[in-house]
Amino acid sequence: MAHVQVQIPKKRSDGARPLSVVALVVAVICALPMVAVLLASLSGGTDTVQHLAQTVLGRYIGTTLALVVLVATGTFAIGVGAAWLVTMTRFPGVRFFEIALVLPLAFPAYVLAYAYTHVLDHPGIVQTTLRDLTGWGPRDYWFPEIRSLGGAACMLVLVLYPYVYLLARAAFLQQSGSTFLAARALGSSPWAAFFKVSLPLARPAIAGGVLLTVMETIADFGTVAYFGVQTFATGIYTSWFSLFDRVGAAQLALCLLSFALLLAMLERAQRGKARYHDPARQTQTAPAAVLKGWRSVAAMLLCGLPVVFGAILPVIVLFFMGIGSEQNLLSARYVGFIKNSATLASVAAVVTVTAAICVGYFQRMKVGRLSQSTAYVARLGYAVPGGVIAVGLMVPFAAFDNALDAWMRATFDISTGLLITGSIWLLVIAYMVRFLAAALGAYEGGQAMVHVNMDAASRSLGQGPFGTLRRVHLPILAPSLLTALLIVFVDVMKELPATLIMRPFNFDTLAVQAYQLASDERLEGAAVPSLVIVAMGLLPVILICRQVGRR
Repeated sequence: MAHVQVQIPKKRSDGARPLSVVALVVAVICALPMVAVLLASLSGGTDTVQHLAQTVLGRYIGTTLALVVLVATGTFAIGVGAAWLVTMTRFPGVRFFEIALVLPLAFPAYVLAYAYTHVLDHPGIVQTTLRDLTGWGPRDYWFPEIRSLGGAACMLVLVLYPYVYLLARAAFLQQSGSTFLAARALGSSPWAAFFKVSLPLARPAIAGGVLLTVMETIADFGTVAYFGVQTFATGIYTSWFSLFDRVGAAQLALCLLSFALLLAMLERAQRGKARYHDPARQTQTAPAAVLKGWRSVAAMLLCGLPVVFGAILPVIVLFFMGIGSEQNLLSARYVGFIKNSATLASVAAVVTVTAAICVGYFQRMKVGRLSQSTAYVARLGYAVPGGVIAVGLMVPFAAFDNALDAWMRATFDISTGLLITGSIWLLVIAYMVRFLAAALGAYEGGQAMVHVNMDAASRSLGQGPFGTLRRVHLPILAPSLLTALLIVFVDVMKELPATLIMRPFNFDTLAVQAYQLASDERLEGAAVPSLVIVAMGLLPVILICRQVGRR
């Protein structure tokens, strides 16, 4: 009897080592700004720290904390309230508001600051009309100051509440209606059942959303700088460019970095608790309350005002501002701004998503502490403000460029200049560090659809790790990767502090142009690049809205 020998394909390891090396290099690059800021801050000794403590540190801490409290409170109130109304009640237009409430996510806060300053400032249309109607002089009445801490908080609340809204809405949808109905059966009113049952169950998701808004708040530069609010973000930029005190900038960055890392740990802890919101546990859906009369009008106002003030009104104001400006969007100069912005955003999106694929797949291939730590470090960049990342990258690479230039001069009498510092590639690395967490989150969300049995089947057919990634994972993850590319593209378009600090000479983007025009009080001119930024930001938001509508 002839024996038939069945040859089992050997498990190949092609691509495993390069992917692992790239993932580890990405983690090292993400950790580099934090380590560099720590070392640079320690090089200044205690004299600079004492000077900062005696002059600006207390003001920066107080203003930053006040801004954080105001934004956290506002985003919590609007996000949770709107999420509860669109999920648990029915009123005219609820389906429209369910989607429209996400639209302000496409707007940078500094764009809203330009629009509302044009309308509400002393020479704006609101105060001018008020003086014309009443005959009052400039000192005869009181009007809220838009360029203030409260004004900056309002701008940030209007563009950041969708973070809380999306997470709170998802948590409310995943809750079982049995607990809410049991509370109602025990005599609790709808509001009492909401505060005693629904809100505590959704607390991890809501806390995660609020912490995201807080991290965005401490990272904001354009809004607070334009309104003259002195926070850590503006202090870092002032120390670096105006005072030329790099040690002071590094020490301020270290203070902000410590607070940001604390928030990142809190967000990670809350995200871990949020796993208890399991959709499979939903056995009964709570009936939606039908609102009538003044209650339905109140619900429409509560859901409509954030959309009007966060999206519709700013677009109208910016459009009319742009019509009256001297800026020509079709001129060679503006075409250059658009080209620079699109080039940076496209390259950064591709690099960032590629890094996310390497880190995410490494975490799937090599389950253990090393891969988990790699992914954790890669996510920390989202909690680190762009100004801190810029300082953390500029300090070590500037030292490297100077050392290389000195060695080349001494050895070959050739000056290499600044090869890395001030280059586009260093700016792209900063974008990758800043937005890798967003790309990694989108990748991991799609990767959950790829069952481990698919990997086993691919290996049994002779595919190694790289072949499995190329032939199995990437085709399945194409929608998630496209979403990640769009998210990073728009985030880079809106990023201001890192671009201001690290951009090459004579290389301006739309965000930089808008900021420079607004700094010169040429708000009509700033409206033109701002509108382009908003237009490019609407695409991923529309995709998110489609997903919300399908759900």
